[in-house]
Amino acid sequence: MIAAEPPPADALFQQLYQDLRRLARARLRRSEDITLLDTTALVHESYLRMQQQEDAALAQLPPGQFLAYASRSMRFVVIDFVRQRHAERRGGGQFQVTLNTEIGDSLAVDDSEVLRIHEALEELAQVDERLARIVDMRCFGGLDEATIADALGITDRTVRRDWQKARLMLKAALA
Repeated sequence: MIAAEPPPADALFQQLYQDLRRLARARLRRSEDITLLDTTALVHESYLRMQQQEDAALAQLPPGQFLAYASRSMRFVVIDFVRQRHAERRGGGQFQVTLNTEIGDSLAVDDSEVLRIHEALEELAQVDERLARIVDMRCFGGLDEATIADALGITDRTVRRDWQKARLMLKAALA
């Protein structure tokens, strides 16, 4: 019996699996204490969400664009997890207490800050979608300028210029 070929998007996922794990590790480095997700769980959850999209459309993407799309999907997995924790039916309004105060002091970002960053990024996307995609790929995906430029079909210089502009706009939105 001959094994069936995996769908094209599955093959692309398998080919880029280590890169996706690297993206997830970079994403979780900023919010691991908030989400309680591990690298594998984030990669697999984002892949399940990506599978809900058109399989043919995902398979057509070049590797750089697939990684950019996966980066965005991972960001939304984390945001949805944070929102879910804030839901009233799960006691989201209650104050969390930790017995080890060193852990609390070492946390860089809390739930509300993650949501503020997400909202600021959504506002930026309404102003300029490309700027938001660059921030998404660079901050949340850990992609370098060359990969971002390739995924968006622009030059490295344009990515650097847009990155500076996006940082200024996000800083103003978060102030």
